[in-house]
Amino acid sequence: MTPSLFYLGLGALLWVIGLHGLLRQHHALRRIVAINIMGSGVFMIMVALARRTATTDPVLHALVVTGLVVAVSATAFALRLAFQEPGK
Repeated sequence: MTPSLFYLGLGALLWVIGLHGLLRQHHALRRIVAINIMGSGVFMIMVALARRTATTDPVLHALVVTGLVVAVSATAFALRLAFQEPGK
């Protein structure tokens, strides 16, 4: 088993775990965590796919870094919306 195949399978497993948590949980914080787990799985799949050839694809790595920044910002915004006090 190659490392790329291992990370591809692990990313798919993370995505499925996140999807399961998203569909089964009703609390806002747990749903936000499940979405972040799904995102981590997608990022891991993208990094695994970047190593298909002898040289790594820098574009996919740049997309993953950009995606991490967007994911942190979106998570902060989702937490703010989920737990804001009524009337504010």
